[in-house]
Amino acid sequence: MSDWHKTDWRSKPRVQMPDYTDADALSAVERRLSQYPPLVFAGEARTLKAELAEAAAGRAFLLQGGDCAESFAEFTGDGIRDTFKVMLQMAMVLTYGAKVPTVKVGRMAGQFAKPRSAPTETKNEVELPSYRGDIINGFDFTPEARIPDPQRMLDAYTQAAATLNLLRAFSKGGFADIHRVHAWTLGFTDTEEAEKYRDMANRIQDSLDFMTAAGLTGETNQELNTVDFYTSHEALLLEYEEALCRVDSTTGQTIAGSGHFIWIGDRTRQPDGAHVEFCRGVANPIGLKCGPSLTPEDLKVLMAKLNPQNEPGRLTLISRFGAGQVGDHLPKLVKAVQEEGANVVWSCDPMHGNTIKSATGYKTRPFDSVLREVQEFFGVHKSEGTVPGGVHFEMTGSDVTECTGGVRAVTDEDLSDRYHTACDPRLNATQALELAFLVAEELRDSAVKPQVATAG
Repeated sequence: MSDWHKTDWRSKPRVQMPDYTDADALSAVERRLSQYPPLVFAGEARTLKAELAEAAAGRAFLLQGGDCAESFAEFTGDGIRDTFKVMLQMAMVLTYGAKVPTVKVGRMAGQFAKPRSAPTETKNEVELPSYRGDIINGFDFTPEARIPDPQRMLDAYTQAAATLNLLRAFSKGGFADIHRVHAWTLGFTDTEEAEKYRDMANRIQDSLDFMTAAGLTGETNQELNTVDFYTSHEALLLEYEEALCRVDSTTGQTIAGSGHFIWIGDRTRQPDGAHVEFCRGVANPIGLKCGPSLTPEDLKVLMAKLNPQNEPGRLTLISRFGAGQVGDHLPKLVKAVQEEGANVVWSCDPMHGNTIKSATGYKTRPFDSVLREVQEFFGVHKSEGTVPGGVHFEMTGSDVTECTGGVRAVTDEDLSDRYHTACDPRLNATQALELAFLVAEELRDSAVKPQVATAG
């Protein structure tokens, strides 16, 4: 874009970003990051954009999921493996149910910064700056930990690079062989509560057995042995994002080298703000969170800024209204998109609008509310004749107790057992898999038929 430079955001109003007290230290970190290799590459971002264009047309489906906020302290190879495995399992269920490819995008290798509803928090009459994610400040409730430290950006880069290295090994090195990730269905369907899913699980098993008998294994068919797996995060800390921008030598376009897919949060989507200004100029696929306060008029302005060429796969609209509110807000936005003739992927984030405080004092999300918002999302698209293109979950492969409900019936009293999140409550592995089955049912029952690609 000839009218854009990666530093232009600095002249725009900024929100949800830290004020660093040591300008020299910040500049030193930015210079160092700008010399590091990018974490992702332009060709990967272009491939993802093409796959998202298929999702916009109903010929694929986007599964985006992972941690609420990645943690330096909780970083382990086993944790990455477990979340990656659950994502593969969810994708298999969705692909089987929808009969279309699943585009797999993790909230990983960059999801270190979090917007907050208030700039400060108070405990025992002590007020301190809010925790904004490990890339900005520390989780410990001490004055020292809560001071924004630019050095943390270097730590985040190192962890993101290590995460991507392991994800690439898992996705291309045989771990993702479809025959290695089906055994979970046996244990998952042993519970009485999951009996309604038994038939689908058995059919998946039968299909895999048939493929093996026919000689279609990972050793004989590379497509069964590998997957494409992409990374994403909210582009919140713009000093970090700018420092990792690179120019693609093949196209001359600027690429955000921090992740394949970056999104603008519901709190930072001001049309004339810094975050929109930065994201409009990079060539990556871009997400836009759409909450209850987004008007159709603002959405039209944002679409024109973020995707002026109306490029398929460029823009994903991620709705997040809360159960019971989807019908009040989503139809107006769908009509705005139709009026503009805009190419978008419609995705549903049923997590952020359904956060409550439990009777025991923990922040949680009732699984029934998460499910209800997904169902309402599909219902609106069915009524409007538009394509429900994806889902966006905060989840983990770990056996945490942070969201209530599900087939394992996590209760308010259970939350204290394994409540490990540094920020917002996540679905555990069982809840994530259950939700994948339910989304697959919605896809199967949807009246919207995939559009058929035409020659030329």
